[in-house]
Amino acid sequence: MKIQSIDRVEHISAEDFRTQYFEPRKPLIITGLSKAWPARDKWTWDYFKSIVGDKTVGVYNNERAGAKTLVNGADDYIRFGDYLDMIQQGPVKLRIFLFNIFQHAPQLVDDFTWPDEFAKGFLKKYPMLFVGGEGSIAHMHYDIDLSHIFHTQFVGRKRVLLLENNQSKLIYRMPLTVESAASFVNWKEQLDEANYPALQYARGYSTILEHGDTMFMPGGYWHHMEYLDGGFAMSLRALDHTLAGKLNGLYHIAGLRSMNNLMIRMAPQWWYHYKRKVARQRAERAMKQLEVAGNGRQY
Repeated sequence: MKIQSIDRVEHISAEDFRTQYFEPRKPLIITGLSKAWPARDKWTWDYFKSIVGDKTVGVYNNERAGAKTLVNGADDYIRFGDYLDMIQQGPVKLRIFLFNIFQHAPQLVDDFTWPDEFAKGFLKKYPMLFVGGEGSIAHMHYDIDLSHIFHTQFVGRKRVLLLENNQSKLIYRMPLTVESAASFVNWKEQLDEANYPALQYARGYSTILEHGDTMFMPGGYWHHMEYLDGGFAMSLRALDHTLAGKLNGLYHIAGLRSMNNLMIRMAPQWWYHYKRKVARQRAERAMKQLEVAGNGRQY
């Protein structure tokens, strides 16, 4: 797999952002966007525990979804404060995603500023918190609503691998899902090209997010994230600015997810293996097309 670093800037004008990153749908790290936010230093484990520690949250382990696991089904439910204690005491391979902490503590929205100069259509009722213990993994997927994401890391470091949606076949996207059949665990040390040979033709971006970094991730981008330390981040979501993008996001939420869950309920074992078989067939065809075109690893 061909990997390049994500561009980094401290600041960028709205016009340059629009022409160089937003419209071309290219990721970017903005290191200075959060510098003026009170949240940058105010948001700590102890602060969150003091205001929402009694809330129950769904947690997810590092195991890939099994045949009977519905989309977004949590592995366990615990008190948020207890979970934060576990993270601080040592490596815990459990994570939380899409936690709308702001519903429980609306005062938190005063601690950051929406980057309206960079995008329109922000879902301002739904800023989301993502939390993970050291060693936890968000396996390769793309967000089902196809929103543009401004993802700001607060505590801890996180290694990120991004791929544009046009790489879907080469990374073994399974039908009716936003998931890859391929494994990207420890991809930095050893990508599993032996079992998933099409991966050698894919092109991606990578970086390590640190405290205060904001990553712009265009809608539909595949992403795999590994928590190098226990930490948390916030995502601000903006609907795709095109009509086609909005309609595609609606189809993904209302149609694709429902059909996938229906198949899981009706024929879990058959569907589990069928999705993976189709993903391999599509990857093999994509490889052959590249070889015929003579592009090889330049794809």
